[in-house]
Amino acid sequence: MKRVHATLLSFALVLSCAAQAEEVASVNTNFHFTGSDRVSVEAFDDPVVEGVTCYVSRARTGGVKGTLGIAEDPTEASIACRQVGPVRILKALKPKDDVFSEHLSLIFKTLHVVRILDAKRNTLVYLTYSDRIVSGSAKNSVTAVPLPAGTVVPTR
Repeated sequence: MKRVHATLLSFALVLSCAAQAEEVASVNTNFHFTGSDRVSVEAFDDPVVEGVTCYVSRARTGGVKGTLGIAEDPTEASIACRQVGPVRILKALKPKDDVFSEHLSLIFKTLHVVRILDAKRNTLVYLTYSDRIVSGSAKNSVTAVPLPAGTVVPTR
């Protein structure tokens, strides 16, 4: 019984993380009567760096499994982060920090976005990749947001 409770709690945490992304748009790529496969573009704001939004595009599996939420989405993803307003760093940044993650399958695969501080170039680098319990994927995408001149970056 404890195991079931722990699993449900983990699933609830996954759903709360997924709520941080906002779907901007999607396009259908493969028609199914029960729900088409699609490429989805989601936006999420960096929770620590105000004024930076990241856009992640990735494949979503349709069909019966996709409709029920039990499909395993492909590992391919692309990312583009942009300055969308005045940049304000809300707390000290780590040299490398997880900014966002979302499960691509019920429990086995996760999409990650990591923020890397390139202090020498006064730039934030965002990397997206996926991992898997058994074997991860080397498929990744990277983007960078140069910080405005004079931006003070508190670090840990």
